[in-house]
Amino acid sequence: MNRKIALFAPAIAALAFTCQGAQAHGHRHINKKIAATAVVVGAASAAAYFAINNWKWTWNNSSGLTSLGAAGLTTMGCAAVSPMVATVVLHRQLTMREAHILVGSCIVPIVGGWLVNEVWNAHPEWEAGTPQPKRHRHHAKM
Repeated sequence: MNRKIALFAPAIAALAFTCQGAQAHGHRHINKKIAATAVVVGAASAAAYFAINNWKWTWNNSSGLTSLGAAGLTTMGCAAVSPMVATVVLHRQLTMREAHILVGSCIVPIVGGWLVNEVWNAHPEWEAGTPQPKRHRHHAKM
């Protein structure tokens, strides 16, 4: 019974964060491409964690890594790779907010990026004077 509760509690908590509240002016939402990148790279990181353990749920591998070591390694890999992937997906340089959202999503899956975005919303002075990146438009020649 405790195992079922441990599995469903994070899912219920994640659903609570999908509810939309009133929108105040000045709050910025997470770009859908950034969120998609966080999900895809996070899933790849989870797959890498299970690949290290020979695709088994219980920790019993011959790689020499502990379960905590593998989790730390895949988390650092996710935090390093997700901003790179997002830069390619968006075709522009990331803002500090976007990069922090991606890293937060790697450290605390599901809600980490949302929490980081809310911290940035609470401190608008962090972005004061920071030029927003301009999108490069690729013109097709006819």
